[in-house]
Amino acid sequence: MTDHHLDLRGVACPMNYVKTKLFLDKLPTATTIEVMLDQGEPVESVTSSLAAEGHQIVENKQQPEGYFIVTIRKV
Repeated sequence: MTDHHLDLRGVACPMNYVKTKLFLDKLPTATTIEVMLDQGEPVESVTSSLAAEGHQIVENKQQPEGYFIVTIRKV
């Protein structure tokens, strides 16, 4: 179950990571969010940066429309 949703389609790097990070910072540990990201650099940079910080990437699934839904659990 996902607690929050964040639509960052159309947001350029590195702002998509910054917005995701700021959103996560406001939430308690173990909260799960779904972030919608454009394919390519946005999804790659956000997932790798958050994983490097220790957050869990639960799922990273491409949608038929071309964007990705990334499920992240804050640790």
